[in-house]
Amino acid sequence: MNGFDPFVFRVLGPVEAEAGGQPVTLGGAKQRTVLAAMLLAGGRPLFDDRLKALLWGCEPPATATAQIYTYVSQLRKRLHPGVHLERRANAYRLETHDAFFDWTAFESLAGRGRADLTAGRFAAAADHLGQALALRRGPALSNVTAHLTEQERPFLDEALLSAREGRIEAELALGRHDTAVPQLMRLVMENPLRERLLGQLMTALHRCGRQAEALAVYERGRRVLRDELGVDPGRALRDIQQSVLTGTLPRPAAREVAVIGPALALPDGAPSPPTVRARDRGAWSGVLPAMLPADVADFTGRRPELDGIVAALRGAGSRHVVVTGAAGTGKSALAVHAAHRSRQRFADGQLHADLSGQSGRPRAPAEVLGWFLRAMGVAERHLPASPEERGQLYRSLLADRRMLVLLDNAVDDRQVHPLLPGAGGSSALITGRGSFATLPGVRPITLGPMGSDEGRRMLSAIVGAERIEAEPEAAARIVELCDRLPLALRIVAARMAAHPHWRAEAITARLEPEGRRLDELRMGDLDIRAALHPGHQRVTGPVRTALGVLASAGPDTFGARQAANVLGCSEEDAEDALESLAGTGLLEVVGRVPPRYRFMPLVRLFARERSHVEPLSPGTPDGRTTGRLLTGSGQPQPPACPSSRPNDTMASPSPGCGSSEQLRESM
Repeated sequence: MNGFDPFVFRVLGPVEAEAGGQPVTLGGAKQRTVLAAMLLAGGRPLFDDRLKALLWGCEPPATATAQIYTYVSQLRKRLHPGVHLERRANAYRLETHDAFFDWTAFESLAGRGRADLTAGRFAAAADHLGQALALRRGPALSNVTAHLTEQERPFLDEALLSAREGRIEAELALGRHDTAVPQLMRLVMENPLRERLLGQLMTALHRCGRQAEALAVYERGRRVLRDELGVDPGRALRDIQQSVLTGTLPRPAAREVAVIGPALALPDGAPSPPTVRARDRGAWSGVLPAMLPADVADFTGRRPELDGIVAALRGAGSRHVVVTGAAGTGKSALAVHAAHRSRQRFADGQLHADLSGQSGRPRAPAEVLGWFLRAMGVAERHLPASPEERGQLYRSLLADRRMLVLLDNAVDDRQVHPLLPGAGGSSALITGRGSFATLPGVRPITLGPMGSDEGRRMLSAIVGAERIEAEPEAAARIVELCDRLPLALRIVAARMAAHPHWRAEAITARLEPEGRRLDELRMGDLDIRAALHPGHQRVTGPVRTALGVLASAGPDTFGARQAANVLGCSEEDAEDALESLAGTGLLEVVGRVPPRYRFMPLVRLFARERSHVEPLSPGTPDGRTTGRLLTGSGQPQPPACPSSRPNDTMASPSPGCGSSEQLRESM
């Protein structure tokens, strides 16, 4: 125990702290707010602006920073030595070491209970969920500021109510319907729109021989849903009503097994049919989904972006996050690392899918939904056939769970929409190269190249600091030759690790020649060409042609007018092509008014390599240049009209870029 009495922290009721069984004085509501906010941050930095909002709302006093410093100083004195409270930049971070925290204990017990429930271990589920609920000592966060209560209590209350529903479900499966009726009546009165509770109360009443009351519960619930929300009861509640009417409601599960599939209507006194054991659900039976790829052990840099993702996933902002950026910027590595950092917030498990597919064919949402539904315990034979019904079942299962859904390498909004969680405490973390502008309620995180210092630290983390520090100038040059892209740096670092006798200066010499640089950036299954290829394929053939012309003839940084001069088309058409290329990460936008675009050196080399464009002659006196495409006969032809419509095809190149109207119609 590190030589001191372990601390106990509680937020599921009044905010309290104990040391050695004795209460710790925490001062007033604002000091308790600071402690509770840092505890709920789970060891992550809590920034000053966030603390000010939780303490004073939208109008913090001029002395807010000084007051926060005072509260933190007092907490340090009262919680020393068992708890470490440190200042980092504009944030505070609390490290609780071996302390007991009731919210963390609740999440662990509730997670075990839900796993037991899924596996059909109903007695264990009731026990674990009962232990979790016993940690509650009244309204959560009942002695802190109203601002913190408004922000955090709904999340805690939802988790507590979901655990109560789970325990009642286990008790009903064990035949304890008579004792469940009183608490269900109270819960339905407090939560009249909660259809799961309505269904449980109807089930309990029917098993107690109170069929008319069960049907009355349904009718009252139907009226409330219609009056309050303008909707009818969902299919699950309607099915329970029909089962009550026909007397086919499933009986309590026997011998701690999960009954799968519709129940049979049996005559009185007839023996129950054999139940289907939980293992018949397949390999996922009783397994809490933990599908995240392995964490990146030597992950380096991206601190602001990482903190932003973690904060958003835990509720300090949008529930869903989309990480976008060009190829090689480390989107997947950042998302996986952030997902592992956030695992404790998603006690019901984590789902993951690579939406790009190993063959380069984007995964169909229906296929991914099938994976996820099986992982959540749906038997193969009960998987819905239609994508729409799979999506409905998926969102329904997630509604009462707290799961993280990592959707890696997404192609576009249409692929992601069906895979987003609906209502409830689940969150999605998405990576891709597009803007995903139509996805509702997401926080965008955009990645560019790393900073020079970050790049050197990444090399040091993989290769070893001594080797990098021995040749600082060569290491700095390697970072720049890799465009400060994490993927390229990781490839170089992997090659250096595989050849410990290679000096950094020798690596630099191998990377300097443009003709062999892309060849050097390949190691095992890491390949910079393979990373750039999907974005190159996503744009239409004419736009790829324009990319090749610009890579061969254009300057490093240019606007639409300069691009039009190179391509020999209108400025409007050139701008459409440039925006299409920027949307796939093949060009960087470096100026906004007017927009200016830039080639990263590696992308430029790749585009030149992939094009069939001859070196272009100097432009005419007015600055225009003529790009020439080689046909199969080797005769030069003018460039085709850029177009960004994904499925456009052109029978043959047309002179120039065509009219602006033609281009807009093809977009």
